[in-house]
Amino acid sequence: MSRFVRPSKYRHVFGQAGKKEYGYDNVKVSNSAWDTNLISASARYISINWSASGGGAFAILPLPSPFGKTLHDVPSKLPDIIPLARTHTAPVLDTAWSPGNDSLVASASEDGTCLLWKAPNDLFEGWTLDGWEPRDLEPVARVDVSPRKVGQVLWHPTAANVLATASGDYCVRLWDLADPARPRATLTGHGDMIQSLTFNATGSIIATTCRDRKLRLFDARASGDPVRVTDGHGGIKGARVVWMGDGDRIATTGFSKMSDRQVVIWETGGLGSVNTLTLDQSAGVVMPFWSDNGILYLAGKGDGNIRYYEYESDSLFPLAELKTAEPQRGMCFLPRRALDVSQCEIARAFKVTSSGVEPISFIVPRRADSFQSDIYPPAPSSEPSLTAAQFFAGKAAPVNLVNLENGVVFASDISSPAPPRAPPHAPPPAAAAPLVAPIAPASEPIVANSSPNVTPTVTEPASVPPTTSSLGVSPAIVQSESLPAASQHTSIPNEVNTALREEVNRLNSELRDARHKIRNLELQVEGLKANARKVAQSLMEV
Repeated sequence: MSRFVRPSKYRHVFGQAGKKEYGYDNVKVSNSAWDTNLISASARYISINWSASGGGAFAILPLPSPFGKTLHDVPSKLPDIIPLARTHTAPVLDTAWSPGNDSLVASASEDGTCLLWKAPNDLFEGWTLDGWEPRDLEPVARVDVSPRKVGQVLWHPTAANVLATASGDYCVRLWDLADPARPRATLTGHGDMIQSLTFNATGSIIATTCRDRKLRLFDARASGDPVRVTDGHGGIKGARVVWMGDGDRIATTGFSKMSDRQVVIWETGGLGSVNTLTLDQSAGVVMPFWSDNGILYLAGKGDGNIRYYEYESDSLFPLAELKTAEPQRGMCFLPRRALDVSQCEIARAFKVTSSGVEPISFIVPRRADSFQSDIYPPAPSSEPSLTAAQFFAGKAAPVNLVNLENGVVFASDISSPAPPRAPPHAPPPAAAAPLVAPIAPASEPIVANSSPNVTPTVTEPASVPPTTSSLGVSPAIVQSESLPAASQHTSIPNEVNTALREEVNRLNSELRDARHKIRNLELQVEGLKANARKVAQSLMEV
């Protein structure tokens, strides 16, 4: 064994779980068997797939911290009934927060739709007061993705208003939320269910893993066919992919033919494997998370541990391993711009257990009162680099970065890599024919204006239950480069508009009545459960 220790400023990083009262308990996590992280985080909130009757739902909660209680007056043990985002008619499978707006979240569901939600500032007011009644959230926009379920949703890293979805018809679609009636690009060629997808740093290339055990690269705007295809992990179980920063490397996790859990690093030029690391033979899917510090975090479902490795010269060097007693069902990481730099915190994870959420901080042990610039490279900011129109026109731009010491935002000097092209002598990969036609435009698109601090602006089809007045949205329309002019939507006769508004109002009324009945039934069920517990306890005492 070598006498020399590899120099690294992250060699002593340790994980620290917050106290129980700093997390959340009584969380009713979704029981869906779909392979997802179950949780997503912005710099202000977290969203959790929720187990609820009457369709699909997810909850929005204040961001927990391992260093103290939340800013809002929300108890650690959640009430039995809380406000939910529950317009979906089938279980919610995935959620994702916009990188340009910490209050805007997208949800994907088995009902084939993707809904957009805005978390109001007064969402958590009065939670501890007597007589408080929860008010469910309403979506601000709807995207009809596919007749099949939508398993993943992902925001573009640099362009505002651009969303990617992966659905059960084996397609990845890119949407301009200014015109959600049709996808701007449809990526095909998958032979089975898509298991995960990721953008590169500039958002020009998409990598996907699939149940057919193939790894694919797509030019997000050039063609629907993959430009690179190779064999991925040999096992049939779930595989995940993550882009490793602003370079040309991606990491995948999966299983070998002998059911060994693996991590593989790939170079994207020829999509060849450059390094393979075998972890163990456990059965849970490994969730990979990349940090711009050059650290890869690995969390296995059903495991109680989190491994983390430092990446250098196509090798993964183990740093340490955080071990906990309770297994994790899902996990996500906080955007780096929201970290607590005064604690030398370089990453924060949110671990989903069977009935709770636990914040975990990864800390570099240092005694310092000043900002430690060597462990805090600039982080992606909340300011987009492109509009949706510029992106789909073929323009590429590096991500805007923020200095974590002073909050100054600046453009990074990452050169936008040219998308990989298929070799001229090789036949192009066969593309699977789309199984569904593009969604037909809705009869009356409605442009919803978000609050002044919201970067993405979205349009809402007339089939969405909430209207602009019911959502508290100003009727004034804010136009941007990526938004179509409002005059394009004025050709519908007035009588059709009136009929549609009446129908929307009627549906809203029926929906409110149904939700009120569901809420009353849930209260009755909780009361019966409480009475049953009391009876059981009295019988035990006798």
